[in-house]
Amino acid sequence: MELSTLALVLSVVSGLLGALFWGMSRVNCFVYERKLGEKRLWLPPGDLGWPFIGNMWTFLRAFKSGDPDSFMSTFISRFGQTGIYKAFMFGSPSVIVTMPESCRKVLIDDEKFKPGWPVSTVNLIGKKSFIAISAEEHKRLRKLTAAPVNGHEALSIYMEYIQENVVSALERWSRMGEIEFLTELRKLTFQIIMYIFLSSESEPVMETLEREYTTLNYGVRAMAINLPGFAYHRALKARKKLVAIFQSIVDDRRKQKDQNIPKERKDMMDALLEIKDENGRKLSDEEIIDVLLMYLNAGHESSGHTIMWATIFLQQHPQILEKAKAEQEKILKKRPPTQKGLTLKEYREMEYLSQVIDETLRIITFSLVVFREAKSDVNVNGYVIPKGWKVLVWFRTVHLDPAIYPNPKEFDPSRWDGHTTKAGTFLPFGAGSRLCPGNDLAKLEIAIFLHHFLLNYRLDRVNPNCPVRYLPHSRPTDNCLGRIRKLSSASV
Repeated sequence: MELSTLALVLSVVSGLLGALFWGMSRVNCFVYERKLGEKRLWLPPGDLGWPFIGNMWTFLRAFKSGDPDSFMSTFISRFGQTGIYKAFMFGSPSVIVTMPESCRKVLIDDEKFKPGWPVSTVNLIGKKSFIAISAEEHKRLRKLTAAPVNGHEALSIYMEYIQENVVSALERWSRMGEIEFLTELRKLTFQIIMYIFLSSESEPVMETLEREYTTLNYGVRAMAINLPGFAYHRALKARKKLVAIFQSIVDDRRKQKDQNIPKERKDMMDALLEIKDENGRKLSDEEIIDVLLMYLNAGHESSGHTIMWATIFLQQHPQILEKAKAEQEKILKKRPPTQKGLTLKEYREMEYLSQVIDETLRIITFSLVVFREAKSDVNVNGYVIPKGWKVLVWFRTVHLDPAIYPNPKEFDPSRWDGHTTKAGTFLPFGAGSRLCPGNDLAKLEIAIFLHHFLLNYRLDRVNPNCPVRYLPHSRPTDNCLGRIRKLSSASV
């Protein structure tokens, strides 16, 4: 009798727990889908997960497990190869798109989609930055800043400074013994982007900017908890300090201009203060400051990580390294004896190195996702994305799709030989009107570093089989600890 009673109790408890589990898993559906009426019948397959956390637990678990692609694989195995799935991500009901055509549609259709970045990110990067402004304002701001960032004249000017710093850094690292290669690269790329924007500022100002920026950057990656002791709270305070510093610099530059104080060279700050649109309208102080903050956040992180991974991949594949090196040696042999350093023309002749960089960008997919929001109900691949829902364009799945890139996790620059990229299949810098505005500068910086590294140095990693951490960006857990060694046959 006692055993049967115990069995009954266990059965009831099990049933109640099962019912509770089922009920909890349906709360988000009830809250967000019920009000859609019949439209909910046309939602993409998927699930909205648990209340508040949604699918974030499975997302974080996958990216911390060493198998980040298991997150999307679970959707595919449960709901089929539809390329579009509903989920609850980053605090909002969302639709994840993973197929080239749907990714491209979301990225280029400014009439139906607008930026959908989390509010916490916008608060840190700025409401007047590229990630937050309307399509019309984005077009205006991009047009005004295109020449100072990616124009031929600008890139030619930047080349000399980038090369000086790369050559100096590599020589210094070769004498330092063991270093965290990624950490040193991030310092180098931060120094470069800061000089491009603020060449004439003092060393203490630069050091303060780097310190506050680092705090800001940690906050962008953290949970948006605005309470003392949390990274996001510290990041908001860092943003206030950065805005104050930039405002002071803007004010000083305006005074110098009014007083006709000559400058040895103009930097990005000078250009942003001077440019005006066809109606004579100049950028506001807020626009200038948010543009600077956005470039600081994106302008060196992606370059540093891409350089590290390209270096690692090249040394893991000696034949590819030798082919890339031979191309750089050929450039040297053709160079006039009076010429010092790379030219923009030589950079544009680096066909194979460009393939190495593209293959690195594809495999690592530095920005695995971008955020959009549906401005109205939108039909994509026969499914409805409701107005107000977030749309997550999942670049990583596109770049590692074996149907597009055979053996997708294999580093193979030759796959780009004669390859015609189909729309939506290669998205390292996004697409459409919101294509990353600093993409040309980033690729130039990466190529200059690899040029000098291939000719003169090698990297000996301490832990070549070190595990990889995938959030917020892919990197070895030891930050690529190793030694930079100068080759005995180094070129002068």
